[in-house]
Amino acid sequence: MEFSDFNLEKTGDGLLPVIIQDANTLKVLMLGYMNREAFEKTRDEGRVTFFSRSKQRLWTKGETSGNFLTVKEMYKDCDSDTLLVKAIPAGPTCHRGTTACFDTPESEGFVRKLMQVVKGRHEEMPDGSYTTKLFIQGVKGIAKKVGEESAEAVIEAVSGKRDRFVYEASDLIYHFLVLMEEMGVSIEDLEEELSYRHR
Repeated sequence: MEFSDFNLEKTGDGLLPVIIQDANTLKVLMLGYMNREAFEKTRDEGRVTFFSRSKQRLWTKGETSGNFLTVKEMYKDCDSDTLLVKAIPAGPTCHRGTTACFDTPESEGFVRKLMQVVKGRHEEMPDGSYTTKLFIQGVKGIAKKVGEESAEAVIEAVSGKRDRFVYEASDLIYHFLVLMEEMGVSIEDLEEELSYRHR
């Protein structure tokens, strides 16, 4: 992808609007602008760099805070006048210390974030972690726990206790994510399969 691929006649200032999205949670983090130099630096170095309109210079996100945005994927929009960057944030994106510059609920995208935590536990296997204990049990042990949690969620659903159902369903989702990780299956794999069925 080249900067010349974009149609910036509408913007008037030659700057490309860039939406930053968390590659793991899909939460929209911020909006910034790139000139050609910022775009090429971002593409070539794999860290998001903007053109700061207030400072009139290039600005790599995280250059002072350490909260860099590591590029995973970049997409043009249908009119070729906006860029979507899926990135991995090293910390809070907003200068206020919040996850994002938009005040959407902090819980937004948390299931995907939890999947990354589970993956990290699987890789590191820290002592004292309940998730580590589950991985030590292997597929059979984890699957048994998923069955137990599923039954508990069903019982609460049948009894009509919404709050208890939410509690038990959350247990079920967590244990199911652990089973998915043990099986080498990602949320993206499920989305792809469900999307295929929908088509």
